[in-house]
Amino acid sequence: MAHSDPPGRGLIQRIRDWARGHTDARRYSPVGIAFHWIMAALILFQLGWGWHMGSLPVGAEKLAGYRIHAEIGLLMLVLATLRLIWRMIVPGPINDADRQGWQTVASHVTQILFYICFFGLPLSGWAMWSALGDGEPLRVAGLVPWPQMPFHDLDAGIQWAILDWAEGFHWLFVAALVVMVPIHIGAALKHHFWDKHDVLIGMLPVLEEDEAREAPRPGLTPSEPDPATMRC
Repeated sequence: MAHSDPPGRGLIQRIRDWARGHTDARRYSPVGIAFHWIMAALILFQLGWGWHMGSLPVGAEKLAGYRIHAEIGLLMLVLATLRLIWRMIVPGPINDADRQGWQTVASHVTQILFYICFFGLPLSGWAMWSALGDGEPLRVAGLVPWPQMPFHDLDAGIQWAILDWAEGFHWLFVAALVVMVPIHIGAALKHHFWDKHDVLIGMLPVLEEDEAREAPRPGLTPSEPDPATMRC
């Protein structure tokens, strides 16, 4: 008796089959690559914008700056959730970095710490904004309305305690990113230039001309030389 697949399982399997064409070549899928570089750009923006806000005088401009910072943070929270779901469906490729003993363990620990920051920063920022009062709701990237946490009915002393704790955790996650981002970049460059590993290449987008150059020419078998590559 045939058993029917649970709803959605067929779609997940098709996604995995599609992504395997990239991971088998020791590359991340285009979706995984997009998540990585978009998140990297947002992290750098948030760190720079946070430093910029610190130089602003108290007033409307500073409040507007905090709103932008918070709404980009909510976008990071949504993207981090989608990225985690994607990684659960499509694991990353097995590359040279997975055969380096303690370096591989350090890489996996760093990845977990990054995810903790990806979720911890926007959640603590959301809590800070919500503890300040029952104002207008935030918007994800300034577009989609996002409600406040239900802190406005709490005692004022509890709200201040939440604000204090959330701010402390927020700065802790910021400090962690300030340390980990240079280490992550340095490790990627070391793998690429010093160790000659395929880690960085696997996270770079594939250009169409690269794909055309790597693809075999029509009419040639793998054992036949390509006339375009032969020298006189």
